[in-house]
Amino acid sequence: MARNFQWVSLLLAAIVLIVSGCSSSDSEKASADTATTGLDKNEISNEAFKDIFPLQYESYMKNEEMEDTTYSGSVKRSKFDHDKEPYLPILFNGYGFAIEYNEDRGHIYANEDIRAIARINDKSVGSCLTCKSTAVPHLIEEMGDDYWGGNFNETIWPAAEAMGHSPIGCSDCHDPETMDLRVTRPSFIKAMESQGIDMSNPTKNDMRNYVCGQCHVEYYFAPENSEVTFPWANGFKPEDMYEYYETVAKDRGFNQDWIHNVSGTPILKAQHPDFETHLEGPHGQAGVTCADCHMPYERVDGKKKITSHWWTSPLKTMEESCATCHSNRDLEDLEERVLTIQETHMEQLHASEDISITAHYYINKMITSGVSEEKIKEAQEHVRKGQWFWDIVAAESAAGFHNPQGAMDTLKLSSDESNKAIKLATEELVKKGVSIEELDKEIEKVKKAVYEETDNFKKKDHATNDYFPPQQPAPKK
Repeated sequence: MARNFQWVSLLLAAIVLIVSGCSSSDSEKASADTATTGLDKNEISNEAFKDIFPLQYESYMKNEEMEDTTYSGSVKRSKFDHDKEPYLPILFNGYGFAIEYNEDRGHIYANEDIRAIARINDKSVGSCLTCKSTAVPHLIEEMGDDYWGGNFNETIWPAAEAMGHSPIGCSDCHDPETMDLRVTRPSFIKAMESQGIDMSNPTKNDMRNYVCGQCHVEYYFAPENSEVTFPWANGFKPEDMYEYYETVAKDRGFNQDWIHNVSGTPILKAQHPDFETHLEGPHGQAGVTCADCHMPYERVDGKKKITSHWWTSPLKTMEESCATCHSNRDLEDLEERVLTIQETHMEQLHASEDISITAHYYINKMITSGVSEEKIKEAQEHVRKGQWFWDIVAAESAAGFHNPQGAMDTLKLSSDESNKAIKLATEELVKKGVSIEELDKEIEKVKKAVYEETDNFKKKDHATNDYFPPQQPAPKK
């Protein structure tokens, strides 16, 4: 694996020298420095920017394009499909992500997709809209803490509609009057300040990370008011965030996102920690920003240079993004190296996933076989860690590329923890006279049932059966 990363290490110094050039001003900044747009400071409609910045708006509209890829893509299709991640209904069993979980489409579909997803129901809260709608900053300003826990369907969505909101767009990252970059989600500012980072006067290069980092992050809903909260007080690494959940979050009353229906384990659901993973990776450590790779400068109309607002994989824009820094490398060779990293990463991801699944079922058998509560809880702690370290990698968007070595290290932690649970369970089950061979066969049967179910909404129902009965507590009346 080390050979796959040599090209990154050799070019870090060159990247550092070039980054200042990557974030230098262009015609957009020149315009912002000399005049205001004439737009109201509270403007949240993307269309309002169309006539003032037609080239950038045209670039933004490319986010309507949909294309499927090996590990992700922007086509609205289920992650449960056979060529994607068919066993997620087991790993997320008992939680909304086992009901429906789709590939992310372009940002332009954010509002449409959040209204359609089955995970949003009559109990959903305002925090679910936080990174989808341009109305959110104004909703927070007007409603205060009532926004976070407000009923999504009855209160928050109608209020956003009344404001004439748009999906993720211009005002989320730019001041409508000056087009200066800005952070509009207060949760990000709070989290950065919790690490002692001064947010009062960030550099332009910082902002080219921050505008993306305010949403492409791990978070949870604070138990007291459902406020979107980032677990960063201890640092950005997966181990740092897990320690936060075990200390600060638990002290605040947050113990888990849900109780796993197979193992009865309190589980943490990771979100999309692209910002944290990038910062800890080789490009982030070298000072390369999100925008350098995902919003490269491009020539339009034959001569004008603008920042691309087509938020897509750099593999689709290598001439504009990768070649800016890696000018002495063959782009086909670079692409091959990226694909090799991703392929190796996904192999390890699926290996860790399979061990985690096995661990859940071993604990189920511990429960039904009458193993002591003390031993069950000990095994559940390992499963909780194993699933966290798997999910914090699985939920990230780059298939390992943002931090190749870090992702592999984290997946090793996942496998180690899940294996500890299996070892402990095996010892206790053998004492109870349970056939481990039979247990393994039953696990394969249930996995096959989930895999072969053609209705994605029903896959979750096959994760438990008479041999592996559900372990969620009865719902409160």
